[in-house]
Amino acid sequence: MLLLGGKTIVGGLLGGWIVVEVLKRRLGVTARTGDVYVGPLILGMVIGRIGCFLAGLSDGTYGVATSLPWGVDFGDGISRHPTQLYEIVFLILIAWILFRPSLPSTPPNGLRFRALILSYAIFRLLVDFLKPYDRVWGMNPIQWACLIALCLCYRDLLPIARVFGPRVLTKTV
Repeated sequence: MLLLGGKTIVGGLLGGWIVVEVLKRRLGVTARTGDVYVGPLILGMVIGRIGCFLAGLSDGTYGVATSLPWGVDFGDGISRHPTQLYEIVFLILIAWILFRPSLPSTPPNGLRFRALILSYAIFRLLVDFLKPYDRVWGMNPIQWACLIALCLCYRDLLPIARVFGPRVLTKTV
């Protein structure tokens, strides 16, 4: 029941990605095609999180109690982490990193999509510790799905860091 109890964008992203990869393999498509979906995915996720925030407690995406000044009372008298707002800020930051005009060249095909999946999985793995979800072996099912995503993307970590990471200023002698 715990594993089947909720709906999550993490499961949708991973499930959709796996289905697309299986179909591409069956059709003989070898090109990476996910990059065209990165912008619309980020926009859709931001809009979805606005809806989650406005839904309040009934949505179930709120955070645990906090004494921080930006805590939000969703109607139960408890100031909580606005994890939906954290996610919106994170997604806007990722969009800026992945689409900033200062990128040295066009990234290799498929790298933006994998960068989104990898960074989002890391974010959700961490932010879900701020949510009052039931846990299995210390993590909730969404966090376990994030670990699966990290395993699927680990080979792309270095290329992602090279293309999208910060540039180190060096002097030419």
